[in-house]
Amino acid sequence: MFFLPLFDNNPTSRAPIISYLILIACVMVFLWQLGLSGFEERKAFLQLGIIPSVLLGTDKLPAALVLVPDWLTIFTSMFLHGSWLHLGSNMLYLWIFSDNVEDSMGPFRFILFYALCGLGAGLCQAMIDPASQIPIIGASGGIAGILGAYILLHPRATVRVFMLILIFVRIISLPAWLVLGVWIAGQFAAAPSGLSGGGGVAYFAHIGGFLTGMALIPFFKRREIKLLADDRVSPSAKWSPEPTPFSTLKQEARVRYKRQRNGSVPTVQKRTKGPWG
Repeated sequence: MFFLPLFDNNPTSRAPIISYLILIACVMVFLWQLGLSGFEERKAFLQLGIIPSVLLGTDKLPAALVLVPDWLTIFTSMFLHGSWLHLGSNMLYLWIFSDNVEDSMGPFRFILFYALCGLGAGLCQAMIDPASQIPIIGASGGIAGILGAYILLHPRATVRVFMLILIFVRIISLPAWLVLGVWIAGQFAAAPSGLSGGGGVAYFAHIGGFLTGMALIPFFKRREIKLLADDRVSPSAKWSPEPTPFSTLKQEARVRYKRQRNGSVPTVQKRTKGPWG
C-alpha cells in the first residue's frame, strides 16, 4: 500500500509567508545544485551538509573544504537536496502542513521553531552514528518537526490522500492523526536499517525532528490555541473509502488554496495578533 497526501481542509487566518520563503529557498538552492558538476556538488555536500564526526568534534574537514563553522551546517544542510524526488516529497509535506503550524504561532516564532526542529533532527541523527563521515542533507528534519506540531494541533483535520493498493487507485479522506501517524510509524519501522548503514535515509533525523516539534509546540503556539481540540476545523475527518471524483478534488483544492492566498477564514473569527506576530 502506498499513499500520498494531496492537501488538507484546514483554514488559516493569514498567508504563511515564512513557509513560502522556505519552500522558495529550497527550490532555488536545488536549481543552483543542478548547475554544478558531480564533483562540485559532492564538495558542496561536504561543506554545507552535516557530517556527524565533524559536528561532534571527533574529525575535522580539511581547511580547503571549510566554508562555514561546523555548527552552522545544521542549518545550511536544510536547504540542500539529493534529487528531484527528495526535494519534491519534502516540499509537498511543507506545502500541505506548514501553513497551519505557522498560523498557530506567527512568522517570527515559526522561524525559531523550524530552526530548533532542524537542530533536534540533526543532533539526533549525529548522536546515533557519531563516527559517520557521510554528509546529511535535506529539509526533512525541520519538516518532520512541523508534522509533529500539526498532529498535536489538528489531529482530526481532513486530509485528502492519494492511495494505491496494488493496482487499485483511490482518493479518500483520512484524519491527520492517521496520515501523520502512519508516516512516523514508518520512520520507526525503518530506523533499524539506518543503524546498519542501509537505505541512505536519515530516519533518526525524521524521528528527532518529529519529537522536537511535538515537544516545542506547547511553548510556541498562542495561548488561546488548544492542543488536540480542533474546535476550529470543520468537519472532523472520518474514514471514507468512497473514491472522490477528480472534479470534486479539483474544486476542493481550488477553494483551499484560494482561501489560503486571500488569508481569510470564512467560518472562523480572526485572532488578535500577539507580540510575536
